[in-house]
Amino acid sequence: MSQPVQWGIIGSGAIAKAFTTALTQTDAGELVAVGSRAKASAKKFLDENNAGRGTAHGSYEDLLADGNVQAVYISTPHPFHAAWAIRAIEAGKAVLCEKPLAVHHAHAMAMINEAAERRVFFMEAFMYRCHPQTIKLVELIRSDAIGEVHLVQASFGFQAGFNPDSRVFNNDLAGGGILDVGCYPVSFARLVAGAVDGKRFADPVDGTGSAVFAPTGVDARAVGTLRFANGVLAEVATSVTTNLENKVRIFGDKGHIEVPNPWTHDRTSGGAFELHVRRKGAEPETVMVTTDRTAYAYEIEVVARALAAGELQAEAPAMDWADSLGNIQTLDRWRRAVGLVYEQEKPERLTTPAHGRPLKRSSNAPMKHASIDGVKQPVSRLIMGCDNQMTHTHAAAMFDAYFERGGNTFDTAYLYGGGKQERLLGWWLKARGVRDQAVVIGKGAHTPYCTPQGITDQLNETLDRLGVDHLDIYMMHRDNLEVPVGEFIDVLNEHHKAGRIGVFGGSNWSIERFEQANAYAREQGKQPMTVLSNNFSLARMVDPVWVGCIAASDPESRAWHENTQTPNLAWSSQARGFFTGRADVPAEEQSDKDLVRCWYSDDNMQRRERAIELAKKYGVLPINIAAAYVLCQPFPSFALFGPRALEEMRTSLPALDVELSPDELAWLNLETADVPV
Repeated sequence: MSQPVQWGIIGSGAIAKAFTTALTQTDAGELVAVGSRAKASAKKFLDENNAGRGTAHGSYEDLLADGNVQAVYISTPHPFHAAWAIRAIEAGKAVLCEKPLAVHHAHAMAMINEAAERRVFFMEAFMYRCHPQTIKLVELIRSDAIGEVHLVQASFGFQAGFNPDSRVFNNDLAGGGILDVGCYPVSFARLVAGAVDGKRFADPVDGTGSAVFAPTGVDARAVGTLRFANGVLAEVATSVTTNLENKVRIFGDKGHIEVPNPWTHDRTSGGAFELHVRRKGAEPETVMVTTDRTAYAYEIEVVARALAAGELQAEAPAMDWADSLGNIQTLDRWRRAVGLVYEQEKPERLTTPAHGRPLKRSSNAPMKHASIDGVKQPVSRLIMGCDNQMTHTHAAAMFDAYFERGGNTFDTAYLYGGGKQERLLGWWLKARGVRDQAVVIGKGAHTPYCTPQGITDQLNETLDRLGVDHLDIYMMHRDNLEVPVGEFIDVLNEHHKAGRIGVFGGSNWSIERFEQANAYAREQGKQPMTVLSNNFSLARMVDPVWVGCIAASDPESRAWHENTQTPNLAWSSQARGFFTGRADVPAEEQSDKDLVRCWYSDDNMQRRERAIELAKKYGVLPINIAAAYVLCQPFPSFALFGPRALEEMRTSLPALDVELSPDELAWLNLETADVPV
């Protein structure tokens, strides 16, 4: 083992004491500082648990500023995990954060994204995952010890006297069993289900649950069922009002395993742990695992090995980032099933981003912008598609991150989510107070409501949903060839004159109809259409993604855009995942049939291979080359992108720094054979 990791602790409760004890059982780390809200409390903790050694800090900020601290152990109640983990990562400290990682997936995603962006080690502290007993159990599952695994039963519950102000019952502290200790059975079931397939973990494809609530609105006791794609089922149970068995049983077609002490509770020493294996036709077997230190000490050693190796994530079976995200998503699913929403998750309480500070654009934000005539604000080159945010917490995490990285342009539509997406965007704009700094694109009049009256009806409802008095850019979502273009221009001008819309144009409009509309506008002395939003991508759209879709990737359309300098807001700019590893799967094995239908072709596969080759030259991902192809056109070209997770946003942004030459653009599009120098 190399030099011991220098630890600082944020939070000084019982778990912090157990962690400090564990530091004395291994040479992999030592405690050098404690942060508390009062310096006296930090000093008392050091006196009682570390023989007075180390620096006592009277604030968490002071601890993070301590140059002697290499790694931070966060042991506060979970509602405070996100803010302090992110701030620790910003300070360049490695972070071990107690379970559950956060109250909900959105905050966990923000924490992990920050670690990935800044390349800082980060790990969720499920100490039992680092224990030799867990490692041995995984070996048994993978060695077919009980055959094909069918069912996991796991419980963790205790009886606490009801106190509305205590951590386990306090709604403001996200109390209740599911998050406090139900996270253990869930993580164990996911571990076993993954081990069945030789993987680190598996995420359930379905889940249900029931709960009884305490007077404070948190779950007093709850049960859940999980179903995994490989056929494994799991029954999980938790409680803060009832002592449960706190065991795990794993049933297979050749026997079962019982784990009497899965959570390795002893916080002061090691011990002997038993795995009871009962196989059909064989005598019961007890597999012994003997340790000389606590699970926390093994956890400390896992972190130390990762830091010594320069790794950002932990070794198996400790939880890596994807495992932690899957676990909190499963806990979210369980809470949805029982109807548990904490007060702090309600829209009116979501007042700041995950880091807990007011929303603010970063001084070194990576986003780039360009002007569109008639739009007051510069427009982000990568435009945030608002079509897949399903909750206020998720929308806030995505929009906050986009804005703080310099993004200011949001694309939504009347039909997205039956209006939910517009309501979420409108809520966020108001909650963050950034309407005047944002460019809002709205789309309406989709088939079969593509009529002048449809424009008016849907626009009024869109403005109401968003809670704004105008859209900066308005796009007709489709064209209707049965309606004379003049009728559309007339109604669009009415709304433009009334101040309800700024510039306007058409999405999935042909160039011919666009020119006809503008010829009419010129004749009548009216405002013309000034922007299009058609599909534009390095990959040719083989078959329309949806009925009525129009692409502008062909040479004639590109030449027209270059000649007229008409801006295009390109949707499916990265061909909906075609330039990621998803398209490595042959057509006959591909589960995403739309990906095959719309993008699989010999010429597109060639373009994809060239994007992969050019990505190596620029040190980026192939999707970045695909996006850069859109952004580097000789006309105003903007890329709509719809990240569903912060990872997708983070990995899309490097496209902004790729400047493709005309020769590279032509080569990517198969117009030349020679690789550009």
